[in-house]
Amino acid sequence: MAEGHDSARGFPAFAARKGGRARGRSWWGGQFGQAVEDLWPEEDPLKRGRALARSGRIGPLTVSPGRIAAQVHGGEDGPYTAELGLRVFEDEEWDALWEKTADRPAEAEALLAGDLPPDLLEAAEDARLGLLPGYGDMEPDCDCDDPDHPCAHAVALAYQFSWLLDGEPALLLLLRGRDAEEAAQELGSVLMLRAMMSMDDSEDAEASDGADGADDGAAGARNARAAADTAAPPPPGTPAAEAYARPAVPLPPLPPMPAAAAPAGDEAVTGIAADPLERLVADAAVRARALLAYTHGITAGPPAPLDLWQDTVRLAATHPDPRVPERLRAASDRAADLERAAQAWRHGGADGLRTLEEEWDPPAQETARARTALAAAWEGDELPPLEVSGNHWTLTGRGLQLRRGRDGRWYPYRERAGQWWPAGPPDTEQALALAGLLEDRA
Repeated sequence: MAEGHDSARGFPAFAARKGGRARGRSWWGGQFGQAVEDLWPEEDPLKRGRALARSGRIGPLTVSPGRIAAQVHGGEDGPYTAELGLRVFEDEEWDALWEKTADRPAEAEALLAGDLPPDLLEAAEDARLGLLPGYGDMEPDCDCDDPDHPCAHAVALAYQFSWLLDGEPALLLLLRGRDAEEAAQELGSVLMLRAMMSMDDSEDAEASDGADGADDGAAGARNARAAADTAAPPPPGTPAAEAYARPAVPLPPLPPMPAAAAPAGDEAVTGIAADPLERLVADAAVRARALLAYTHGITAGPPAPLDLWQDTVRLAATHPDPRVPERLRAASDRAADLERAAQAWRHGGADGLRTLEEEWDPPAQETARARTALAAAWEGDELPPLEVSGNHWTLTGRGLQLRRGRDGRWYPYRERAGQWWPAGPPDTEQALALAGLLEDRA
């Protein structure tokens, strides 16, 4: 690793899981979990570690060369800080691994493409290295006073790291000292050197074989040069190297976010009373704005395609012609839900509709943090009594409720005729959303 290079990665906490396999489900995740169980075979710490890993009480994970760390909530004296230390490979060991990987073209190609092929484990064994944790090279550490070694907190952390490998197996390389980009660059350099040596051998053979072998030797040299060009950046002093050395030209700035579209007027663009072009243009503009918000980093992801019900709700919520919701209600098998769903869409779009229709359980530590933040933000006034059930926070006896959406925003609700109705736009601050809900009620 280059001096001062910071490859630490942070990952959000896992939600609680109900039963099932504790080891990761992917090939690499399963192998890591099995290696942990082989390394620490005592059943009691493993059993308690599995339960703790599924409990939702472990905070965000940090993975860096030689270290996995997280805080574990819920203990009497907690939170505890659990860490796993794993031996980082020396530079010479990485060189040996890339030499063995270069002997396996399929594995080398997969690694250069950003994958971590299972057979890389065999290449590591050929280099006399263990990618997975083995005896003596992974050390647990925790500030709890549990006499077990490892304690359940460290075991749970190991299981959750195997879950991370399900989505990003290259984290195993990072844990040993190289991120995916560095690994690809170093392997590419080995392949380039081999290609250049093959090119020199081909040119020597061309000179010694005479006229009959000239074409074959030249073809071999050309193929070797092509391999060298694609394996890694070109050698210094070449025109290609000069191109690599030129400073990157920055991309033009993103266009600013436009204001939200105003309701369409009554005049039809095409002259047809029920103007489809007008709606298509408006819908395209709304989707383009959502994509631009994702590009700016305002939203966490691009807008997902809508299913039939979501698109029905969207039309009922946004179409200016009052006859449209009536027609949609007559055609829908969920007519009784349409008005409430349309109101949720007007306040929060697709996320607002999802918050109306889906009840879920946020991680326990996030709910605890939300309680603490809400109490701290209430400026000494008496906080109204709240009943918390999953993502629903209900003000006892007042017919008012806040719902936490999966987008991280808080949506106000008001009880009406035995049903909970969306009562306004969401807010990222729970205290502000609650204050607005109480002011509206007053």
